[in-house]
Amino acid sequence: MKTLKYIFGLCLSLLIVFNCSNDENFDYLDAVVAPSDVSAQFKVTQDNTGVVTISPNAIGASKYNITFGDGATEPVEVIQGESVTHTYAEGTYTVGVEAIGITGLKAETTEPLEVSFKAPENVVVEITNDELVSKQVNVTATADFAITYDVYFGEDSNEEPLSANIGDALSYVYQEPGTYTIRVVIMGAAIETTEYIEEFEVTEILQPVMSAPTPPNREETDVISIYSAKYTDVPGTDYFPDWGQAGQGSGWGTFDLNGDEMLQYTKLSYQGIALAEGTTIDVSGMKYIHLDVWTAEEGIKIETSLINNDAGNVTEKPVWRDLTAGEWTSLDIPITEYTDQGLTVSDIFQLKFVGDPWATGTVFIDNIYFYKPSTVAETPEVNAPTPTQNASNVISVFSNAYTNVGLSEINPDWGQTTQFTALDINGNDIWLFETLNYSGIVTDYGNPTNLSGMDYLHFDYFTPDAETLGLKLVNTVNGDEDTEFVGDIVRGTWVSVTIPMADYAIDASAVTQLIFDTVGGSAKVYIDNLYFYSDSSTQPEVAAPQPTIAASDVISIYSDAYTGVTLNEVNPDWGQTTTLSDFVVSGDNIWKYESLNYSGIVTDYGNPTDLTGVKYLHFDYYTPDATTLGFKIVNTALDPVQEDIVFLPKVTQGTWISVTIPLSEYDLDFSAITQLIWDTSGGSATVYIDNLYFHN
Repeated sequence: MKTLKYIFGLCLSLLIVFNCSNDENFDYLDAVVAPSDVSAQFKVTQDNTGVVTISPNAIGASKYNITFGDGATEPVEVIQGESVTHTYAEGTYTVGVEAIGITGLKAETTEPLEVSFKAPENVVVEITNDELVSKQVNVTATADFAITYDVYFGEDSNEEPLSANIGDALSYVYQEPGTYTIRVVIMGAAIETTEYIEEFEVTEILQPVMSAPTPPNREETDVISIYSAKYTDVPGTDYFPDWGQAGQGSGWGTFDLNGDEMLQYTKLSYQGIALAEGTTIDVSGMKYIHLDVWTAEEGIKIETSLINNDAGNVTEKPVWRDLTAGEWTSLDIPITEYTDQGLTVSDIFQLKFVGDPWATGTVFIDNIYFYKPSTVAETPEVNAPTPTQNASNVISVFSNAYTNVGLSEINPDWGQTTQFTALDINGNDIWLFETLNYSGIVTDYGNPTNLSGMDYLHFDYFTPDAETLGLKLVNTVNGDEDTEFVGDIVRGTWVSVTIPMADYAIDASAVTQLIFDTVGGSAKVYIDNLYFYSDSSTQPEVAAPQPTIAASDVISIYSDAYTGVTLNEVNPDWGQTTTLSDFVVSGDNIWKYESLNYSGIVTDYGNPTDLTGVKYLHFDYYTPDATTLGFKIVNTALDPVQEDIVFLPKVTQGTWISVTIPLSEYDLDFSAITQLIWDTSGGSATVYIDNLYFHN
């Protein structure tokens, strides 16, 4: 062990030298977390001596400090993978285990220990079949005067027992279901042991106990769904057409798993799915067909055939896949595996499933759909808009634009699925939360952050797949907490969120925790510019956030950041009460609308603006008094004229608000846009506008 220490020391020295000479750094260590799942396994000699061997363990630990709990004040250091032996007198003790990671981060736990020279008494053994894992048996034993217990599961006459501390659980997966003799030996420090024997029936799970993986969020144009609760299915589809399969011994129906309905095919020989009569789908633009399949049997294969009907010329081609017993198998079959066999896929009207071995295995199928890679961006290529609030008015949690408060924990282990990574994109620090269900940020419990003077919360997010996103503020001093959720999630671009602090029903004078929440979802979310600020003015005193999107991805109407399209008219006389003037803040040009009920912008009737293929509308507004604000887009080249308007779900007063609207929310032909119209639904408001543009 001394040699190992010297080697480690030499390696560390070389790393330090390498670091200095090559100007490298160890920023990756910032993402290292404290050890987790800290525990200790006891083993006692059964000779009335009280000698106990303690074997600590944890995820991410390099060494441990063990406190024996019998009055000895100095802890004993134990290296990962080693044990320590200690002699106890009869009595009850609390053994302390402090796990230490390579960076010095620590985590600790305690384990109860009762040392007695009496044979274990009042033995209670619980043996159960696991509800989720087929043929898995779980055992828990408790007893007075006991320290550990061994379990012989009875499947192998020469088996080595599994051991656990008294009160802890053991699990074992059998090869086959059936009745087995399970023997439990309970041990303390005494020579005498106590045994428990039970004849136990091990059962096999023959149907799913968990739902199939939830499909990701996709744009409607990226998916054609046949059977899935996630997407809109092709209407009128028959999932159980009578093709004579009953004569082959097969059965079919639906299986309801706690409200989640799926297709069930028993003793599958073959089974079809037929679209409504006269209906075909063109999947030539799709890349894959997806389905989730569950079976309890080993060695089952499934054939998935696509059947095309080209003007009465019916052809089909199969693709086979192996299934894994006892769990969901997610299949993503490339469409090319069908077209490479010569199948045309422009008029698919039926699907067929075949089981191998024939008419033997029962399968459950869910989430049948065709899809292509998402047209929504998966990762940000540019940074979020640059904040412009004065630093003196800001309390920043995370932003390169400001000095941040100290953070003691990011994504602490509170039972979440979330994985956290600190990224650098274009020289800017960004947080990435993956498989986000919830994640906490802790400032300083000993020195809570006083936000009582702040008017607004701000953050920027980018997500390819989230459905919901909220931010909870927690005052751990008095137990106050409240969550505010983002309205409509916009995917594939940076979105700025500004929430009035008045919306949070908490005492903001001692905030120590901030928690992102997707309400049980599992999403990828990038976060930047998380800060609080005050703004009590009635007109803009700072410029709107500075756009960062590349000019090549922008069609600009009005912004100092880009070259705009030609505008023939701004606020033309269409009978409105609105007046328009120029307003300048910090050298930035802004439109100021007063008495705004509605107001138009005309680009060029002779040369309409083509927005086909553009994904988003963006603008920044500031208003001291508006309560409604809508934006209409008009195509006057068509007869009749096409137009549609989208109103903001909420208007926030007294600060710059950045708005991003997917153009998919507008229902019109975007190929010849000539008019854009602001609308306050008959109101009369003052509204400042900047950075009005369309972008990808």
